[in-house]
Amino acid sequence: MTELSVPRLHSLASRLIRLYAGLAAYGVGIGLLVRAELGLAPWDVFHQGLSIHTGWSIGLCINIVGVLLLLLWIPLRERPGLGTISNVLLIGPCADLFLWLVPAPSAWPVRGAFLLGGVVVIAAATGLYINAGFGPGPRDGLMTGLNRLGLSIRLGRTIVEITVLAAGWLLGGTVGVGTILFAAAIGPLTQVFMKLWSPRR
Repeated sequence: MTELSVPRLHSLASRLIRLYAGLAAYGVGIGLLVRAELGLAPWDVFHQGLSIHTGWSIGLCINIVGVLLLLLWIPLRERPGLGTISNVLLIGPCADLFLWLVPAPSAWPVRGAFLLGGVVVIAAATGLYINAGFGPGPRDGLMTGLNRLGLSIRLGRTIVEITVLAAGWLLGGTVGVGTILFAAAIGPLTQVFMKLWSPRR
């Protein structure tokens, strides 16, 4: 093993740890928001609505929607990476595991703590797995694919998230103060964690 290969191997191991820790934490964050019952992120409103109507777990619905979104990548000419495939496979089971282990709290202060914790954990998790550099998640790749077709990232994201939020609400997904809080806080918080988890630090 050459001297150059040792730091490269260390860097790869560090990136893989960030990737899989971030994806596992993302599933925990979703679980916290579900257990808070105060409103979910737009995509998770949709996942929960599907879960209600199919009888499948919310984690399985996250997986299935992720696979379907990857099929949309084909005409958009997006290429999945290890992070993309891992995102599809791991976040759903991690969310289901958390929901299996942790019952829904009844006290309002605990539900509020779950809500705030869920938003912060998802932001931290996003910073981790994006900084790993193994490719975007299936939902993020949809945004970049639409951008390649001439739609701005902001407009594309707004259209897609309003659509899935409306569909999820019609299917019975939980929309509430948590949905508003997530929409307002996730961008700034993710930016903070992106800087915090940056390899350069």
